[in-house]
Amino acid sequence: MEEKKMNSQQIEGRNAVMEAFRSGKPIDKVYILDGCQDGPVRTIVREAKKHDTILNFVTKERLNQISETGRHQGVIAQAAAYEYAQVEDMLELAKQKGEDPFLILLDNIEDPHNLGAIIRTANLAGAHGVIIPKHRAAGLTATVAKTSAGALNYTPVAKVTNLVKTMEELKEKGLWFVCADMDGDVMYRVNLKGPIGLVIGNEGEGVGRLVKETCDMTAAIPMKGDIDSLNASVAAGVLAYEIVRQRMS
Repeated sequence: MEEKKMNSQQIEGRNAVMEAFRSGKPIDKVYILDGCQDGPVRTIVREAKKHDTILNFVTKERLNQISETGRHQGVIAQAAAYEYAQVEDMLELAKQKGEDPFLILLDNIEDPHNLGAIIRTANLAGAHGVIIPKHRAAGLTATVAKTSAGALNYTPVAKVTNLVKTMEELKEKGLWFVCADMDGDVMYRVNLKGPIGLVIGNEGEGVGRLVKETCDMTAAIPMKGDIDSLNASVAAGVLAYEIVRQRMS
């Protein structure tokens, strides 16, 4: 099971999950037995909503499938292996370095290996942070941390409820957004200098419509082969280094 591999930070059982919330541990998702309405479960649901945690109501079979201990008591939480940053932290980091902000935003990147590899690239390309949405996204699991090869210790990652709203707020602070898109302008012809947010979608669907419409530019990576798309983390690397090249020239 992919979910088992991803979550060394899995917490099972009502008391353990409640204690995790009380201690302030960042919880990405909670799975709850559908139809379970007793007091402790209602308290967990209330805490999850208060902390803006994703709630999934699932069957007993699904919980048994996800469970690592077999003693879940109808509740399983998946905690982030690392603390999330705030978007403001990234802008402050750019300011401290005396650089134009360079952020990488991910839309629908659900594979933890892709997320880890992108965080690694972000660090090496000098990006000031990575922004991921709350829904349909890999969280900061142990797998992500391992794949990032230590970069997660240095590169801030923020999780936001609404990617479009975050982009609009960042536009007010002077950022431009470029979206990776196969139908866009060839990246070498797009001006990628200045304060910029690079938006990457998944291989299958690309960037969502609303997010794409919020971008100021689209950039395509020249393709010379027989297949039509690069892995998302590779595409992020190619475009991130075109931004680096333009900043250096």
